Amino acid sequence: MFKLTSLNLNGIRSATSKGLEAWLRQEKSDCICVQEVKAQASDVSGKFDSLAEMPSHFHFAEKKGYSGVGIYTRHVPSDVVVGFDDGEFDAEGRYVELRFDTLARKLSIISSYFPSGSSGPERQEAKFRFLDKMYPHLMALKRGREFVLCSDVNIAHQQADLKNWRSNQKNSGFLPQERDWMTRLTTEGGVVDVYRQLQPDTTDACYTWWSNRGQAYAKNVGWRLDYHLATPAMAAQALSESIYKGEKFSDHAPVTITYDLSL
Repeated sequence: MFKLTSLNLNGIRSATSKGLEAWLRQEKSDCICVQEVKAQASDVSGKFDSLAEMPSHFHFAEKKGYSGVGIYTRHVPSDVVVGFDDGEFDAEGRYVELRFDTLARKLSIISSYFPSGSSGPERQEAKFRFLDKMYPHLMALKRGREFVLCSDVNIAHQQADLKNWRSNQKNSGFLPQERDWMTRLTTEGGVVDVYRQLQPDTTDACYTWWSNRGQAYAKNVGWRLDYHLATPAMAAQALSESIYKGEKFSDHAPVTITYDLSL
């Protein structure tokens, strides 16, 4: 079995101060893909470069205290790919890919942090540029490799993926163009939303992010923004899923899926 967890940390220093490492020891994931690290290499070195005996691989943003992604893993990758576009978004620290290649299989585990457009039109346009680059990247990857992309996508795909869908139709994260991108990815793109494959009808229980305003967490006024997006062969190996809400390490909840897989 291969247990894979994804979590937007909203700051690695904050999340670890709230008991993340103790939970990881108990959870015994094989890999945890993290997003929004909000740290630089110097902040991580000697402090967070290993969690629960899992060494790490990061892609840090150039801007201090911003973005950043990483993967902690119990398995030694055959290769590590940092970045995907050689430009705007690589400077923001949004993509790291671990490759586990054997004679029988080429497999990538990816942690990526999609931009949010909620701060204004300029960032929404950046988000659209990111989506325009990410789609062909994933299609090219899919032609030669199996993969699971763990990500805070910053998009709620369907009405079931957020509480107040009616009032959010003109807000970033639930815009028609963003939802159309997800639809295209999961239809003609052939990439599988693994949680939805396992839980096609879940509504209130599926949320992974809650605003810090208005008692959103207490009232479960949430959004499903965190995904495992996989090639069909990998998605077919998915056995079970969980969204952990026992402790709050972040404004996001960890999403764990167990696959029938050995590395």
